Amino acid sequence: MGRMHSRLLAALALAALACPLAAQEAQPCDLCFGGQARQGEIPLRIEIVSGIDFSRVALSGDQDGSAELDPQTGHRLTDRGLINLGGMAFQGRAKVSGEAMRQVRIELPQRVTLYSPLGGQVELSDFVTDIPLIAALDASGRLEFRFGARLQTVGAMGGTFRGRIPIRIDYN
Repeated sequence: MGRMHSRLLAALALAALACPLAAQEAQPCDLCFGGQARQGEIPLRIEIVSGIDFSRVALSGDQDGSAELDPQTGHRLTDRGLINLGGMAFQGRAKVSGEAMRQVRIELPQRVTLYSPLGGQVELSDFVTDIPLIAALDASGRLEFRFGARLQTVGAMGGTFRGRIPIRIDYN
């Protein structure tokens, strides 16, 4: 067995911020992307209720490791490169609102890099959601979903990492 290191990858917190989506809105959105709303169409909006938080994990040696966060349960699973140090991990949660009973398309990125204040990096990839195959707003014009991802350390460097997840939503 290799030496155990206690380099802490603490409080991995990130959130995609709530943002307006229609191109004609006064406030531009730098995280969310939506198509131009048609005449008389209610623009889509997204509110991030909570960002992804892997809580506390540590590198188990000099090599990189990874962890996954389940969108349904918030359960964190680590590989042998990381040690779970406990704490509450949370899946991301978002609310979409718009025109009632309309189908929507929600896209998360393939990969996002998070940075620590000391220059360390980790990558989020393999985003997963609990969105149904055919996503549609309900009778009140709302859809809530949860999302998780895979965290991969880069360069076996510890730190507190933060970043933004761009989410694209549009009517089908």
